[in-house]
Amino acid sequence: MVETDGASIALLTGGAGPPVLLLHGYPQTRAAWHRIAPALAQSYTVVVPDLPGYGQSRVKDGQRCAGSKRWMARQLHVAMQSLGHQRYIVIGHDRGGRVGYRMALDIPEAVQAFVSLTVVPTLEMWQGTSKAFGLGAWHWFMMAQPYPLPEMLMAADPRGLLDITLEKMASGLEHLHPLALQDYRQAFDNPDVRHAICEDYRAAATIDEEHDVADREAGRRLVVPVHVLWEEGRLYGGGREPLDIWADWAETVTGLGLGGGHLLPERKSEAVLVSLIPFLAEVSHVEEG
Repeated sequence: MVETDGASIALLTGGAGPPVLLLHGYPQTRAAWHRIAPALAQSYTVVVPDLPGYGQSRVKDGQRCAGSKRWMARQLHVAMQSLGHQRYIVIGHDRGGRVGYRMALDIPEAVQAFVSLTVVPTLEMWQGTSKAFGLGAWHWFMMAQPYPLPEMLMAADPRGLLDITLEKMASGLEHLHPLALQDYRQAFDNPDVRHAICEDYRAAATIDEEHDVADREAGRRLVVPVHVLWEEGRLYGGGREPLDIWADWAETVTGLGLGGGHLLPERKSEAVLVSLIPFLAEVSHVEEG
């Protein structure tokens, strides 16, 4: 457990070599990386936290904007510094990808490279909103409602809501490791975790979008190498290819689509590693050079 000014960050770390930070998404915990982290730890120092408010991490009382990705990014950066990592690679899936690109934009001196799994920037997600998006990603709208409405609705049957969500994401709960599923369920049972998740989605509909708009208007771009993996065959942000969207935000973008749905770190871990390992080796070599 690493303490920052605004959060208590629960994390695992292991391996040796250049540091790599793995950030999970909704509605999961650090357990989402159980098929990726051990492989990367053979060549890298891997840090796997629960996002602030998720899993076993907790947001301290009185924190303003605790759901914003800028705030989360700062807390995680402080945690990395406390572990002795001043510069590191960030790999983010889902909500973790949103925290990751915010880290790369706000703290470019710390982020060596960024990998996005199944994510395009929040601004493009809202700009591409449609009936199909609203029906498929209903939680973006429900959880962004003012407190306490979504918390009350989620409290009616947390386990049922979680299982329905993961069933869709994984195309069947049987595709998830039983211990990982148990960790997701135990975390989601906690009303503090569910509240933090709502704060995350409230921020996405307000301050996160404002930060993206400000960056776009100021011409700020990601100056680090960016690698993107997405759900094969899916278009984002109103029908655009992910590489085209990220090219609006970054100087150097590579990547490809992978079959297997939304939970790529768990459903397609081997394919993810096949794409990740050469990219990590290249950006690590560039840094060392």
